[in-house]
Amino acid sequence: MIRAIEYEYPAHLRAAIADLPTSPGVYTFHGVEGDLPLYIGKSVNLRNRVLSHLRTQEEARMLRQTQRITYIQCAGEIGALLLEASMIKQQQPLFNQKLRRTKQMCSLSVEDGRPTVVYSKDINFATHKNLYGLFASRQAALEKLRDMADEQKLCLGLLGLEKIKTGQACFRAMINRCAGACCARESQNEHQLRFISALNQIRIVCWPYPGAIGLIERHEAMTQIHVVQNWCYLGSVSDKDQARALTTQAAGFDADGYKILCRPLLSGHTEIIEL
Repeated sequence: MIRAIEYEYPAHLRAAIADLPTSPGVYTFHGVEGDLPLYIGKSVNLRNRVLSHLRTQEEARMLRQTQRITYIQCAGEIGALLLEASMIKQQQPLFNQKLRRTKQMCSLSVEDGRPTVVYSKDINFATHKNLYGLFASRQAALEKLRDMADEQKLCLGLLGLEKIKTGQACFRAMINRCAGACCARESQNEHQLRFISALNQIRIVCWPYPGAIGLIERHEAMTQIHVVQNWCYLGSVSDKDQARALTTQAAGFDADGYKILCRPLLSGHTEIIEL
């Protein structure tokens, strides 16, 4: 019988956590070779979150490799989320799997009534109207279409996902998984209305400002202005002049920024200044 390896608390990291604050921020576990980042995370309470790592047996391998821990304080959760996503993409830490690699994003557009897959390298997702969904690959976008077809009893032939003979029922219509727009059991207009209604549930919101904005967060004596344009995070600063200086950077659409910022920006409850 193989004996389970007992977990040992990483005592060599005690000094690294001594001065961790309870404020929001981003933390980094650093390894040996070239001080490379092993893991980057964020929390509204840096001290509690880092301590939870040290008590987690499943992270023992990472903790054994960790030589020091650094942190950057933020004024709130939004700033911590934005900074974490930016640092992970720039530094490519070993143990961050979800955000580590920047992928070419896809979305769905409708041309002549049929969906087509479009790519962020070809159009600006921040300003291009009538885009639906964010996908990491063409395959993921097509899988979403098939799921919609199942939920709404849409015809794969009319969506351009299968070849069908004009006027003849598709296979799915024969087994009652398609409502029959392919064989006049329902009108193609009814089919299209259901399709567009389903697409609207995942519509990408166009950038709602004429230019860059500063999203303001405060925590105790700390104030930050998070500069964003076209859903792309450009950095965080402490005053408006610094914020305006950041707007000279290129600001292409960023999927992580969109997912983090869409709700707080559209809610109307976030303090914002236009730059």
